[in-house]
Amino acid sequence: MVYYQTDPLDRTFAALADPTRRALLSGLEASDGLSVSELARPFDMSLPAVMKHIDVLADAGLMTRSKAGRTVTCRLNAAA
Repeated sequence: MVYYQTDPLDRTFAALADPTRRALLSGLEASDGLSVSELARPFDMSLPAVMKHIDVLADAGLMTRSKAGRTVTCRLNAAA
């Protein structure tokens, strides 16, 4: 994946520009935390494709990820 934006504000707006990423954030808004598979369930795309979207959102600081065993849980980070 290629990253061109170095300014945090540019990364935030670039992450929010994609409708899939906005939908992922909307899914997290209603819950305290969801696993990656729970986040990916409503989308008609592969799990690796959803993971790339999650990577962009995490790099922009819009979500956090934590791993417990084999489960990766994502949480909304509204401070960004």
